[in-house]
Amino acid sequence: MEMKFIFKSARLGYRAFHRNDAEALYRHHSEREYRQWFPNESYADTKEAREAIDFFAGRVKKKRLPFVLAIEMRETGELIGDVGVNEFWDKSGRAEIGYSICEKRQGAGYAAEAVTAMSAFIMPMFSVKCLYGRVMQGNEASCRVLQRCGYTYQAMEMGAADDPYGNGMLIYMRSE
Repeated sequence: MEMKFIFKSARLGYRAFHRNDAEALYRHHSEREYRQWFPNESYADTKEAREAIDFFAGRVKKKRLPFVLAIEMRETGELIGDVGVNEFWDKSGRAEIGYSICEKRQGAGYAAEAVTAMSAFIMPMFSVKCLYGRVMQGNEASCRVLQRCGYTYQAMEMGAADDPYGNGMLIYMRSE
């Protein structure tokens, strides 16, 4: 089935999630590394993944944040991850980017390609002046991705509600 991309980068296409992505999304969010860095964001089953997909697709259709897209290999059509942007707590021209690539596709530059493409796409679309990336302390690979994409380290956030280990969140920022 030909999927309509919202935008493309060199090797990847970015599109709204479809209900038939539920099994692949569930498998990806069940991977060991994903659960390590996002323990509160794994889906219980494909039904829960499908509910998330319905929510994400509705937001994309309405062009509303959170704006989360499926990442697909342009050459093969394989779903390899997701990338999205959510409102920052004060909504003043700031947003937070998040991303993940399935384990078997990590290490090939796909995360950096996706973050670069999404950053360029989302900033004008939502009048975002500053994009933030928040990384759990210890996730060095994700820190390197953000740095490669022009994000600079800003601060360590302690006591964040989404920091399940209590080790701190590293805050990176990219502005226009």
